[in-house]
This record gives sequence, structure tokens and C-alpha cells, in this order.
Amino acid sequence: MPANRAAENALGTIGTVCWTIQLLPQIWYSYRMKSTEGLSEWLMLTWGIAGAFLGTYSVVQGLNIPLILQPQLFGVLSFVSWAQCQYYAHKRSKVTVVAMFVAAVAIFGGFEAGMIFAIFPSFRAGKTAPVRFFGIFSTVLISGALLPQFYEIYRYKEVVGISLLFMSVDLLGGIFNDLSLAFKADFDIVAGVTYSMVILLDGIVILLALTLNPLARRRR
Repeated sequence: MPANRAAENALGTIGTVCWTIQLLPQIWYSYRMKSTEGLSEWLMLTWGIAGAFLGTYSVVQGLNIPLILQPQLFGVLSFVSWAQCQYYAHKRSKVTVVAMFVAAVAIFGGFEAGMIFAIFPSFRAGKTAPVRFFGIFSTVLISGALLPQFYEIYRYKEVVGISLLFMSVDLLGGIFNDLSLAFKADFDIVAGVTYSMVILLDGIVILLALTLNPLARRRR
């Protein structure tokens, strides 16, 4: 497919919007229910950490600005949802939860900034192994983070505590991000695999919800 900078940025922007708001339905759902039962805190914590690795990769690799913004927003909102798990599930105080959130954002934000400055000179010198490690490791984290959530689904025999709107918007974000990369002069395989894994795993969760939740309602 021929490179098209306008299409790349337009699709990347749509993907950014999706990944900016994708966790908002989940955050609102947890707030409205005053519960995070069935939502894996490890999913949200690992996604928050993955944001720092994917952010480092995106900046150093020189992806378009929307795709650079995505992991930053994704990471922060993941930490917000993780903080909700600390408040609702573990009954920690608001002060403690806010402190944990600020500490997580500061630690991993500082880590990302430090890694960008550390590996950018070697990348400019033609050594791509360090930056590719960050891209590949972020893929492993984003994909592996859903394993604890699949365990929660197995434990409850239904999808509990997860907003399907969140999963749907997340899936759409992955699709638009993949399409954005398709219009880039050089298709970024690592970023493409990351976005494709999100599409696949989100799709599995949605399919499980459509299959298991009606069965669970009949049992009750």
C-alpha cells in the first residue's frame, strides 16, 4: 500500500481518540458500581507499566504524534483503573490510593523519559536492538496482562466487572492504529503485532461475554 501521510495521521488520530477514551467507560462503570469485582487489578497495573515501554518505543522509533500520545494516555488511565481496584477491592483509604497512583505515574513516567534519552543515541547510530526490545516487551506485557483477566472469567464462569463498551472501543482503537501503520512508508511490524494482539484478545473477551453471560443468567 503506498505511503500516505495524511491517511496515516487521520487513522492514527482516530485510534488515539479511541485509546484516550477506551478506559473511561471502565472507570465510570467501576465508579458507578462502587466495585471492581471480576476486574483483574493485575491487568490494569501491567497495562500501566506496558505504556512506559510502548511509549519509549514509539518516541524513539519516530511514529506519528497520535501514536506517540497513545501509550502515555493508555498508561495513565490504566493506573487510574488500578487505583480504583485498590480503593474498592482492597478498601484502602483515598489518601493512600492517590499516593499509590501518583507514585506509579511518576516512577514509570520517569523510567520512560530516562530510557528515551538512554537508547536514542544508539538508535541514531543504527543499533536497533534496544528499541526493538522495548517494542517487543510491551507486546508481551499488553498481551500477557489479559491472562489474569481470563482467570477471573474462568473463576466466575462469566465476564464480570468489565465494561463491554470499554473492550469494544479498545478493539476499535487497535484496528485504526493498525490501519494507520499500513499507510506508513515502512510498516512497523512490532507496533502492528502489538495492536493486532489487542484486537484478538479484546475480541475473545467480548465473545466470552456474549456466550457465557447469558448462560450464567439462566443458571441464576
